[in-house]
Order: sequence, then structure tokens, then C-alpha cells
Amino acid sequence: MDDIRARAEAIEGFATILRELRSAVGNPPFREMSGRSGAISHTTLHEATKGNRLPSWETTVEFVKACGADPAAYRERWESANQAVRPAGAGNPAAHAEPAVTEPPAGEEGGRRRLTHPAALAAAVVILTGAAVLTVVAVNRGSQPPAQSLHVTATSSVVAFSPATCPVPATNPPWAAPLHEGDKAEFVEDVTLPDCTRVGAGETVTKVWRLKNAGSVPWKGYSLRRLDPTQQADQCQTISDVPIADTQPGETVDIRTDVTTPRKPGLCYVRFKMVDATGAIVFPGSRPINFQLIVDGSGSPP
Repeated sequence: MDDIRARAEAIEGFATILRELRSAVGNPPFREMSGRSGAISHTTLHEATKGNRLPSWETTVEFVKACGADPAAYRERWESANQAVRPAGAGNPAAHAEPAVTEPPAGEEGGRRRLTHPAALAAAVVILTGAAVLTVVAVNRGSQPPAQSLHVTATSSVVAFSPATCPVPATNPPWAAPLHEGDKAEFVEDVTLPDCTRVGAGETVTKVWRLKNAGSVPWKGYSLRRLDPTQQADQCQTISDVPIADTQPGETVDIRTDVTTPRKPGLCYVRFKMVDATGAIVFPGSRPINFQLIVDGSGSPP
């Protein structure tokens, strides 16, 4: 029974990784993702997020690429999940994952097809998207998807990185229009704590980003909402919503948050997305803004 539970948790945990990745880039429709891939059906992409079975590595590659991320960053996690799913002593690691489907079957995205698989028992939520600075170009195609609200659950945990990973490479997410037509943000600089700054364990430092309101929409009630959970012992601690002072078009604004480092060495990698006063993601097509600190006890902030 423990093996069954472990397999269910591994499958659901990896499905959650894919769901969080898709959510971080604005939840593009599966048909649109399939079109970007050109190699896999929208139905297979949708199934990969349901937690009924582990997607094949080929499916995972196409899913991640359709979200504008680097498949190599997901290989270790897929291998870990596949190891938990496949029977002991099995030969081919990919043999027990679902096969990739390249021909799109009939039916609408999100159909109500019933499955006979039992529901997954628990979620091991892991969040990871491409790193980095915020650079958004405001374009409007006339129709936009519904606003995406951002919620981080207390059960979430952060994928462990090592100092050797720093800086975590940036990837470009798929295009998505800003929530408010004419809105645009430009990253100006890291005022404090640039990427890979070394800090001591258990210290409290202040991170400051400088952004410019480069669009035509005033920022009123905006904030940076943390994507990663705030109270993990092995991660940096911050508030979950970092307020942004009201900023008129053309103005720059310094956004600051106190950061308390964990007590063990490692890479502290924390990401945020800008939200408006209602909590909706303002720039679903942008990369998250982040900070990346190497915690080793041997350095201090500039």
C-alpha cells in the first residue's frame, strides 16, 4: 500500500509541476500549446496535468517547450518521479510512463472524458519556471484570456538549487497580452543584491529592484506576489506580497523587501509576479522577477 501511495504522490507531484509552469505563463490553451509544439496533441498535453499517470519524457519536453521553458531543467524531476512510479528492477526508465501522442484526436480541449484511474492521494507541489528579470512589451490582439489570479498554497515547496546553478538561466515564456491594455513594465536595475551575491546564513538583508512604468496605465495598488512559499526553512523568508508605490506612466519606482536567509548554505532563488489591486496577474507573458542569493556564511551584502 505504501508503494501505491508513493507512486500516486510522485505522479500528482509531477503533474503539479506542469500545472504551475503553465499557470506562471498565463495558462495558455492546450490547443495553442499544441500548435507551438507541432509534435503533440492538445489532449496529451492536457492529460499530462491531470495526475492520472506520469507523462512520458517526450510529452514533458513538448509541454515545457510550449511554455517557453528549458526541458533540461525538468529532466531530474521527471527521472525522480519515474523512478518512484516504475516497479523495482524495471529496465527502461521511460517504459512505464505514458506514450507521447502526436496525432491530435477529436474532441474539444478540457472535455469531460471520464477516467478509470484512481485519484492521486497527495500532492508534492514543486514550483519552477524560467528565471528572471521583468521585461514586458504591451501588445493587444483584441481579445484576451480571463485574468489569472495568483495563489500559492502552504503545501508548496521549492526545487533545490545549488550555488553552481547561479545565475539560474532565464527562459522566455510564450507571448501573452498584459491584463490592462497599454500596460508595460521595464526592469531598470538591481539596486541591491545583484544575482549571486553571497550572504551569511541567518542574516536579514534588503533587496531592492528598480522598475519603470513604461506604459500608459497608472500602477495603483500593484504589488509583487511571491510565487514560492514564504515559510520554508531551507529558503529565504520574505513577505508574500511586496507593495509597489503608486507609479504614474513614465516614472520609475524602487520596490524593496526584507529577506531573511536560511541557516544552511545553498542557493536562495525566489520569484515574484506583479499583480494588480484585485490580485490578478498583470503581465502573464512575462518572466517572473526574482532574486538569487548564495548563502554560505562567508559574505555580506554590498
